[in-house]
Amino acid sequence: MQLLHGSTRGPVAVVIPGTASTADFVGRAFAAPLAALGIGLVSGDAPTGPAALEEAVARYRPVLVGGVSIGAHLAVRWSASGPEHRPDGLLLAMPAWTGPPGPVAAASRVAADEIDRDGVRPVLDRIRAGASPQAAWVVEELTTAWPLLGPDLSATLRATSTSPGPSLAELSTVTVPCGVAVLRDDPLHPAAVGREWAAAASRAALVETRLAAVGRDREALGRAAVLAWLRAR
Repeated sequence: MQLLHGSTRGPVAVVIPGTASTADFVGRAFAAPLAALGIGLVSGDAPTGPAALEEAVARYRPVLVGGVSIGAHLAVRWSASGPEHRPDGLLLAMPAWTGPPGPVAAASRVAADEIDRDGVRPVLDRIRAGASPQAAWVVEELTTAWPLLGPDLSATLRATSTSPGPSLAELSTVTVPCGVAVLRDDPLHPAAVGREWAAAASRAALVETRLAAVGRDREALGRAAVLAWLRAR
């Protein structure tokens, strides 16, 4: 993971992208909202696991840690794993599930099976054909991100489908301010999950937006997460 924006001399946020997503997306969503507060941004292309997060935290000593989708899951579980993992706050965007993976997680396994059978391009074409106009930007992001993983794409999606999210017990142990951002019309990142996270964490605020808002301006997602964190302080 590397510095995308700002300076290592000041505070930074380490933000983990979702499965088969990119640091470029994180930068377009979060760099400007964080810069407005004098906070730099560190990220890296998926897959980004606990080891990469630990390395980034040790190197940059961030004020904030966060993530998008599965990246948000990792950020919470890392923060809950010990008292030494206590940044000044968490930025949690588009969480996908709580606890054991369920039907939403299974969509990643289905996509992996279809990619192995048909290839990446036909699967993207089917996703594009079935996407609502509000979700067209999601397909754009997948079209950029998925080919970057090459032969590792299917394995990454399958790993996602079996990865547990943070439990309510883990969320309750997180004492730093948590900003939770949800898209209230996103079926793959249900708003109810983010609401559940915000209710379970001891210091959390929730900001909701919509798919179309992020489609028009990716910064809408970062602004929502940063605003929620500010409200939770």
